[in-house]
Amino acid sequence: MKHKQELIAPAGDEDSLLAALRYGADAVYLGAKSFGMRASAVNFTTDAILSAVELAHRYGAKIYLTCNILPRGRELDELPEFIRFAAHAKVDALIIADIGVLALAKRIAPQLPCHVSTQFGVVNYLTANELYNLGASQAVLARELSLEEIAEIREKTPPELRLEAFVHGAMCLSVSGRCVLSNYMTDRDANRGECAQPCRWSYALMEEKRTGQYFSVFEEDGYSYILNAQDLCMIEHLDKLYGAGVDCFKIEGRAKSAYYVAVITGAYRKALDILAQNGPGFPLPDWLLQEVEKISHRTYSTGFYLKNNPPSQDRQRTYNRTWNLVATVDGYENGCILCTGRNRFSKGDILEAIAPHSPPVAFTVDDMFDEDGQTIITSRHPMRKIRIKSDLRLPAGAMLRREES
Repeated sequence: MKHKQELIAPAGDEDSLLAALRYGADAVYLGAKSFGMRASAVNFTTDAILSAVELAHRYGAKIYLTCNILPRGRELDELPEFIRFAAHAKVDALIIADIGVLALAKRIAPQLPCHVSTQFGVVNYLTANELYNLGASQAVLARELSLEEIAEIREKTPPELRLEAFVHGAMCLSVSGRCVLSNYMTDRDANRGECAQPCRWSYALMEEKRTGQYFSVFEEDGYSYILNAQDLCMIEHLDKLYGAGVDCFKIEGRAKSAYYVAVITGAYRKALDILAQNGPGFPLPDWLLQEVEKISHRTYSTGFYLKNNPPSQDRQRTYNRTWNLVATVDGYENGCILCTGRNRFSKGDILEAIAPHSPPVAFTVDDMFDEDGQTIITSRHPMRKIRIKSDLRLPAGAMLRREES
């Protein structure tokens, strides 16, 4: 293969950041308390960003800081200081969605790499080339592109401009994430990180003269989710994206849990490693394909990439969720897995242990103890310290999950 692809994982908090790094991300994108597109995430203080950069660089990974809201005039006075801080923190790039912000960043911190967000809506090589001329070193391509269109952009842009594409996660039916539905319905601006996701709600019709009478527009089980997009999953088609010229593979999910980040980052890391070692067309192991089913998700699709399989609305009312995280592993000592409880589990349960760069391993909980060494039958309380007797030597950062009946 020509070069190593970059796997970019999300982090909405410090737990997710550590999970992304442990499970194989080459870069992590995260947001500060301002100027980012995920107001629902915990996000990072200035001190936390400094620590995140130091930690990521120890792992040999990069930090990309979001500056991807569409700022209003009243915010522009604070923007130069934010850019200066990003340069001081030695983040590896700013992710930008506004041409004025891009120009300002290149004036204030010309050595700081700038990536253009998917919200720029880059759908052709003319736009990609002009953004490169303005100083962008990486472009997150519009989510509406096919593989053939990506290949044309790659052919007609300089190789120094790295092309980035989403490979997994939640999608929306707006064009490249530019939506005003949330603004109108809840007064929460989707282009400023405050989307209420009204596209996920159930809708009905009401005739003007029949107030209070609702007529269902149903697809299945009496519910209609005509704006509810399926989730993206390209784990079986990474070779096609690579062949089209994609350099960087991005996972969506800054509002997702550390468990989600660990599982999906680990799965795509392994898939990319298999691709790099064996070349296109090499089949992925079944356990790896099953991993993407073991997190909370909507029905999967391949988005717009494959023309013979166009995306559609998700007809399900709820997420698919068949596995739950029950504990995080702190280490191994004296024949016991040391862990912190997250959800209820009991003696006799069959759990799966997941660890970085390894297939999951199933085991039965035979004996477990509390912090005082007293035998317990059930772990009921989140954040409780537990010791599980086992020969399975799990590292810190591993996770334990259970399949729900």
